[in-house]
Amino acid sequence: MICSGSKTQFCCYSTAAAANFPSSPAASYIPGRADAEGTAAYARKIGSAAAPGHFRSLRIGGSVGDLVVSSIGMGTFGGPDTDAVDREYIESLTRGLSVGINLIDCASNYRNMRSELAVGKCLSMAIKQGIINRNEVIVCSKAGFLSFDYREDIDPYTYIDNTYIHTNLFTREEFVGGCHCLSPNFLKNQVEITRRNMGLDVIDIYFVHNPEIQLNIVSKNTVYNRIKAAFRAMEECCDAGKISAYGVATWSAFRVNQSGKQFVPLEELVNYAREIAGENHHFKIVQAPFNGKLQEAANQPTQTVRGKRMPLLHAAHHLGLSVIASSSLDQGHLCKNLNPDIRNKCPEIGEQRTDGQCALQFVRTTPGVLSALVCMKSGIHVEENAALIRVPAAARS
Repeated sequence: MICSGSKTQFCCYSTAAAANFPSSPAASYIPGRADAEGTAAYARKIGSAAAPGHFRSLRIGGSVGDLVVSSIGMGTFGGPDTDAVDREYIESLTRGLSVGINLIDCASNYRNMRSELAVGKCLSMAIKQGIINRNEVIVCSKAGFLSFDYREDIDPYTYIDNTYIHTNLFTREEFVGGCHCLSPNFLKNQVEITRRNMGLDVIDIYFVHNPEIQLNIVSKNTVYNRIKAAFRAMEECCDAGKISAYGVATWSAFRVNQSGKQFVPLEELVNYAREIAGENHHFKIVQAPFNGKLQEAANQPTQTVRGKRMPLLHAAHHLGLSVIASSSLDQGHLCKNLNPDIRNKCPEIGEQRTDGQCALQFVRTTPGVLSALVCMKSGIHVEENAALIRVPAAARS
């Protein structure tokens, strides 16, 4: 079975060329990675244009150090697979980098690889134009859903057999729901695809994408073992210098109660990382939806740490992990008719504040949120959201 809908965000196959792309770095890849020195320099460059609290610290450690991260991140999920949207993303991402946003989030399956390609074009141009240095920007991507290369026209069923099954990237049993896979070989392959698409020698943060989706079909023990194997693959990618750190990007895993079908215990994931790589493991961050409608990460005690129940944001803090909030504007639905209680929490923005600005300010001022992701395809949206950079972002009590 193939995921419903051809060439959608959750379509489930990628190109043969991509699947067999060599693991050795290409000479054309942009060298370097985000590091403590570069991201701190970026914050100094933005200077007084950023109010207190806009820049936060992401602890990576090792030679990378602690990264200085903007409290707003630029997502690339939305939009059709068109040249016009590619241009919009390149323009909006470039503008965001210029005004104080140094976090970009993507995934290999977003817009059938077009989002990763757009990010790569943006970074290449921005670096050449002197807008940004490679070590100033934190680039994230994800893998788990099979991605389709929009440039290919190939029968997916035959392709999956020839490209993945017969080449031992995964078995049929590891291919879940016609769209998802956590096979170590597959995930390593996706890292190579992302590096190629973006033209980057190193991806700063690589997320295992929505592993909980497999719990609808596969036993809990099997899925947890697959996550552990995925972590081992990510540690190997870190050791090889292809990614700096890794995490888990989720939708339901950390929001639902422990009796929920898609529940995943965060403490257990940290234990996996420690078992694989010791205290110097590279599992540093998680992604979960959080906004004015979906507030479970802050107020529902779905997680347990050392025997004590607590919400995700508290659990992550106790476990030494950072949290990036996804779906900060609920796919744009919070840009109008915002709950007055949320709007009233943001008087610091001013009387002319928009619902979208209030919704985003609510997320980025929630204690425990490192950065709030929002998809920005147009310059108008960039300017509206980036106006918050000038607004203090101290965590609400």
